[in-house]
Amino acid sequence: MKYKLTLFLLLIAFTQVFATNCEINGIKLFGKVQFVTSFPDLKIQYVDSFPDIKVEFVNSFPNSCGQWQKVDSFPDFKVQVVTSFPDLKVKKVSSFSGMQ
Repeated sequence: MKYKLTLFLLLIAFTQVFATNCEINGIKLFGKVQFVTSFPDLKIQYVDSFPDIKVEFVNSFPNSCGQWQKVDSFPDFKVQVVTSFPDLKVKKVSSFSGMQ
């Protein structure tokens, strides 16, 4: 019985560590993004350390976690840049984007 419980707990821990779904509040964190000043889907704050996600801005095919393409119309989600109380802390990178 102890063996099964230990195995079960290890399985849960393994799943939590390696399960990155790259979404917050049901919004996938890749794709076309529009920056707005009101009524955003997410509020973000740019940081240099301890980000929730590293974002790479691309010109086309934002298909991976953390790859965003700036657009003016037909976005997948809208963000507002704030200085306090963000939903998500973002660090801009040129490679190796994704969740932390």
